[in-house]
Amino acid sequence: MNDLSRQVEQALSPDGLLATAIPGFSPRQAQLEMSRRVAEAIESTQALVVEAGTGTGKTYAYLVPALLSGKRVLVSTATKTLQDQLFAKDIPMVRKALGVPVQVALLKGRQNYICHFHLERALREARLPTPRDVEHLHRVKQFAMGTDRGDKADCSGVPENSPVWSWVTSNKDNCLGGECPNASECFVNKARRDALDAEVVVINHHLFMADLALKEEGVAELLPACDLVVFDEAHQLPEIATHLLGQSISTAQCQEFLRDVLIEGRASSADAGDWDGVIRPLETRLKDIRRLVGVEIDAARLTKTQFAAIPGVLAACEQFELGMEQLIDFLAPLAPRSESWVKLQNRAVELTTRWQAWFFDLLGSQSEKDTQSVRWVNVTAHTVQFCDSPLDVSDAFAKLYAEQPKAWVFTSATLSVKNSLSHFTLSMGLDESVDLLLPSPFDYENQALLCVPENLPFPNESGFSEKLCETIWPVLRASDGGVFFLCTSLRAVRLVGDFLRQRIEEQSLGWQILVQGDASRAELLEQFRAADKPVLVGAASFWEGVDIRGDQLRLVIIDRLPFAPPDDPVFQAKSDWVKSRGGSPFQDLSLPDAAIALKQGAGRLIRDESDRGVLLIGDRRLVEKGYGKMLWRSLPPFKRTRDLAVAVSFLSPSRLATSAS
Repeated sequence: MNDLSRQVEQALSPDGLLATAIPGFSPRQAQLEMSRRVAEAIESTQALVVEAGTGTGKTYAYLVPALLSGKRVLVSTATKTLQDQLFAKDIPMVRKALGVPVQVALLKGRQNYICHFHLERALREARLPTPRDVEHLHRVKQFAMGTDRGDKADCSGVPENSPVWSWVTSNKDNCLGGECPNASECFVNKARRDALDAEVVVINHHLFMADLALKEEGVAELLPACDLVVFDEAHQLPEIATHLLGQSISTAQCQEFLRDVLIEGRASSADAGDWDGVIRPLETRLKDIRRLVGVEIDAARLTKTQFAAIPGVLAACEQFELGMEQLIDFLAPLAPRSESWVKLQNRAVELTTRWQAWFFDLLGSQSEKDTQSVRWVNVTAHTVQFCDSPLDVSDAFAKLYAEQPKAWVFTSATLSVKNSLSHFTLSMGLDESVDLLLPSPFDYENQALLCVPENLPFPNESGFSEKLCETIWPVLRASDGGVFFLCTSLRAVRLVGDFLRQRIEEQSLGWQILVQGDASRAELLEQFRAADKPVLVGAASFWEGVDIRGDQLRLVIIDRLPFAPPDDPVFQAKSDWVKSRGGSPFQDLSLPDAAIALKQGAGRLIRDESDRGVLLIGDRRLVEKGYGKMLWRSLPPFKRTRDLAVAVSFLSPSRLATSAS
């Protein structure tokens, strides 16, 4: 046992530093085992992959050896919420307990920090559509005057989805860099300086991948100097990498550029011409593209063929391209006037080039399966994004490991399929990793029940969502609130939400129904935690990263097995790619991804030793199809039933109270 392993063991012992300093801390064998393995990986510069079941305490398990090692550490998390928790709570707590005076920094993407230049410009130029937006802008101004970090997450009263943020933050396209008059007080520069000076830096996966893809001076500058990289919630890495290691251009990105041109034109070059007459037609073309795709669509992923088949949309795209070419000619004479015009001219050329590159072979004969990437269209409520994503990211990661020899730790509660980590390690280019599977310490046999009711319709039957709700209504009644109803599509969210609203009203139940889309994710979760008898209906974003303990959540319903939609463009292309290499898309792609997603959804139920509840999966294929066995065997060892009456009994107040005692 090396010195670091001995220090780790002492720190995590029953009378060790953590037990002494952290209220409620109790030693866990799985946590100690993981911590030892992390220590060994640090000492031998290995790659370690750890699936640590819910309740293992994986955060402390990697933080203890990381902080005791004296090495420079980069910790990457899946979301900015988890990133903030690590920086503000977990690391300070462990650092204090261990008595190690390491300096810790938080680093996020550029668009998370207020930009002084763009804030001042917004206060002068912004024509905001609503009084609420104006109020938000002035709140940002007051916040900027008193903050040291400029992190928009610290600005209370301005929601994350407020349109004001696009006015008061910068991005790689419109940052003035060293030419900015506010460069000396720039919050982004300060965050990067703090990160370079720190022993521990907390980032997120999106920043890690985007920064490496763009080779910006952020993560790419930190990597050579660090000795250990920890990826928490590592199961999200392959998908994030697929998106961010590719290329994309969006209508929102183009709209921001046109807004910047219009503001600069009015402010410094009014003599050059009619700026409104130049810019407004281009803005109209972008709005036309989103309108033609379908304003009623909240989110969709389209193949390029599906996109091209939309009446009028290609003509609108071509008109926008021609307009951008004319704009480039219009801007060219202005470049000598200022550095701002030089940057805007360069942005115009880059955006037009990327737009042309995406559409170049749209109607050509080249098929997706002949390439190493897939072109597809991501539609959200406010933008259309044209993406070109790699089908395989393993080579990119393998190259990164070769260029950056250091300790790499990948951990999550959901990495394995059939008790193997090979699906993850292959996707991440890890040829020689040390693999570790640590089960959850929870007593699932007594704490929870998995119910797949009999007599359910198949998911492809007409009216499935309503029939499912009708069938399982007795279990919902028995729960009397405290429910997560997790759906695999936004359409199902709406159908289930409508059914439950009507039924709750008809029976005068005092439940609070919360449906995705009615408010932001953060607001819905806050309302759920505060409500007496809440029922939340949500899709993908609620399947993971949600930690609700105790009686507040006692029933989790998953409507159907989370297979990727067969018409999803990225899934289609990856399936063809797998097939071309002699593999089985279903066995090698669909099943493993569904198993991991199902484990994530199921993981919402039991978060603590005292939690009790029912996991109800409304998809009979889980027990009636041959592949279903592999899926439920990937779940924790719940007690299982197909009898709704057993689930109703398990949720009875007396049963829950008896179990809890």
